Amino acid sequence: MSNDTDNKYPATAVTTWSGFVYQGKIALYHCLKMINQGDADFELQLDSSDDFAIYKNDSLTSAHQVKAKIGVYRSGYAEALQKSSTIEFDRTKGVSRYFHVSVQLDNTDDYTGTNGEIVQFYVYGRNKYCGLGEIEGFTKEIIRQICNSQSITLSEDLLNYNYCLLSEKISSKAMAVHRLVQDDRKKANKAAYENRVSAQSLLDDIFTKNPYNSTEYYAADLKARLYSHLEDRIDQVLPGMSDEIYARARSLFEHIRITDPSELKALCQLMKPSERFSSIQKADIRRYSWLIETMSIEPVLKQFPHYLDGEKKFYLPTALDLPFLEDREGCISDLEGEMESNESLLNLLFEYNNLIAFRSIESFIINTKYTHPDDLSDQEVKDRIDSNITKSFCLSIMTKEDAEARLNDK
Repeated sequence: MSNDTDNKYPATAVTTWSGFVYQGKIALYHCLKMINQGDADFELQLDSSDDFAIYKNDSLTSAHQVKAKIGVYRSGYAEALQKSSTIEFDRTKGVSRYFHVSVQLDNTDDYTGTNGEIVQFYVYGRNKYCGLGEIEGFTKEIIRQICNSQSITLSEDLLNYNYCLLSEKISSKAMAVHRLVQDDRKKANKAAYENRVSAQSLLDDIFTKNPYNSTEYYAADLKARLYSHLEDRIDQVLPGMSDEIYARARSLFEHIRITDPSELKALCQLMKPSERFSSIQKADIRRYSWLIETMSIEPVLKQFPHYLDGEKKFYLPTALDLPFLEDREGCISDLEGEMESNESLLNLLFEYNNLIAFRSIESFIINTKYTHPDDLSDQEVKDRIDSNITKSFCLSIMTKEDAEARLNDK
């Protein structure tokens, strides 16, 4: 076999996830790089003239082709390079053309098409490639430089907030156009032209958005971390991932992407209710996503992802990880402490009181001292609860296997 044969990935997964997400991140980086170099009079157009393109005064000035996870040999990109050099639509003669790749290739010399048009491999620092895991660092550094130029001091939280917010802005636009591409190319092209992102709107988001609006920040942070998790997961297990698991992972992400920020904050609390929520952790996202992907029942993707049994009782997937028997007592203590000090969590647990653990030795019941969340603000009622005069509600922590048995018994 020729050594010029690339490592292969399932084409559908490449085009619908890795390449697509990478495209948005690269577009954001290029726009911020232009702004940082003093050019803030342009518009970004996604998924029409090329994977993305830059327009000035309604004229295309640069077209960008973005490829991820195709392989390490230039020969695997021959068709894409030829397409990038084509003169068609807004890509007129002499327009700047750039080619972005996520892996180091054996040859990154400029490509000259049969028409004489030149396609340049985009440069990141000293390299002509940028991995999926590297683009965030490059982009954050550009954001920091832009803020420094305006004497804006950035904490790490503020820097992360700006990155999450800007990434979500580009991703939302790209997804809207990309969905249309699957159904109607003409409508997609029209949407791309009508939904350009201006350089000024990116600057406004950096300078005027309030990072201490915690609900909005949590929403942006969760979405960004989900992007990262799904990228990593596909990168690691793509060759063996079934279409069903892939589709379910994508559905979960899409549901969370369109969920209202206030509900996303509640989801963050429910994902790991035994801990005081400050920010979502990558390990929790990994556990939560894995549980939903591997359950034998399709989740109900409405408000919070959940399941319903034959009696219409709610079962909520979580990232609770209780690998040892002694973890049970710690979990009970932690949950009781959180319910005592967090009314919003208690309200949620009254409705979603069957929690499916990511991992647990056994299922168990927690008999709480609470009757109704409204009672928390009534000290007399709370005293009666403490005296065990009234009946408390029960919180069920279930293993994946026990939950599946109940849900399948309809």
